[in-house]
Amino acid sequence: MAQGKLEIGKTSEGKLLVTLSGSWQVTWDLPSPMQAQNDIDSFPETTGVAFDTEKLEIWDSSLLTFLQVVIGHCTMRGIAVHREGLPNGVNRLLDLAGAVPEQKGASKETRRSSFLDQAGEAAITLWRSNTEMLTFIGESFVAFMRLFSGKSRFRGSDLLTAIQECSAEALPIVSLISLLVGLILAFVGSIQLKLFGAQIFVADLVGIGMVRAMGAIMTGIIMAGRTGASYAATIGTMQVNEEIDALQTTGVSPIDFLVLPRMLALSIIMPLLVIYADLMGILGGLIVGVFILGLNPVEYYNETIKAVSLTNFWIGLVSGLVYGTLVALSGCMRGMQCGRSASAVGEATTSAVVTGIVSIIVATAVITVLCNILAI
Repeated sequence: MAQGKLEIGKTSEGKLLVTLSGSWQVTWDLPSPMQAQNDIDSFPETTGVAFDTEKLEIWDSSLLTFLQVVIGHCTMRGIAVHREGLPNGVNRLLDLAGAVPEQKGASKETRRSSFLDQAGEAAITLWRSNTEMLTFIGESFVAFMRLFSGKSRFRGSDLLTAIQECSAEALPIVSLISLLVGLILAFVGSIQLKLFGAQIFVADLVGIGMVRAMGAIMTGIIMAGRTGASYAATIGTMQVNEEIDALQTTGVSPIDFLVLPRMLALSIIMPLLVIYADLMGILGGLIVGVFILGLNPVEYYNETIKAVSLTNFWIGLVSGLVYGTLVALSGCMRGMQCGRSASAVGEATTSAVVTGIVSIIVATAVITVLCNILAI
């Protein structure tokens, strides 16, 4: 089978005759459309182009692509194109290709936004985000109030499952992190206290630091990365599968059914986890005090009891309650705001972790300022 060939000559009528022969298939080495354009441009007085396909053996879409480029070039130069010599199938496909013109703006265009456009879009996004957040917090508060009136609708088994997920299953990671934080606090503090021969005050440093702040903060961050992300992924997946729409269709409030049990579970368990984290942190400080500083375990214990007051204990406990509520709200809110795609679930999970951690840091600052104002 002959390879596809192209010959351009001039007829007696002053037209250009484009002769196509051989096999015009994608698998063959075909003439470039640029070659035909250059040959046509070499005849400046050309008024028309005709085609001769008597020696054309076989063709496919490569011939159509070639002809579209050549015909478009001739149209741009104002040269008449006579397609009578082309096969009927080729003419029909060319008519079909030209039947639907390209829409304006269909091709992707990159436009650089001005600074004012970007600032305006950021402000609108921030306003909408804050509005959605306040709306969700308000709906959650109303659902919490309905709980005391006995009108909330959720299953007790869901509450027990949520409690198990954020309590017993979270103990290993809380134990490890709290123990290490206690070790780090004691070790860093001992380096400075050794200079003054006051190694015993490592017990004060670790005890007050863990019970008043670090135990609650580290537990809150752990639960934000573990439980808050789980809440967002679970509710986000339900949003993708339209399960939340099904709940609304049947008259069940998603806030009552999904958010309320998770918020209650984390609010109940977080203070208990904070107490456990405090004990593990103090244990970490005890390990450093006994095995590195050579302190007596009983002496370390007595110093810790003397340093840690009940006020510090209650501040840490209240902080844990606040952090648990914030983590639960952040995870459930991002899950409810999730889009309808698989990638949106990942984005909601990431956003839940970030929102939870930022909320914990902001709440810590507020609690610290309030404690300073109240002199406690």
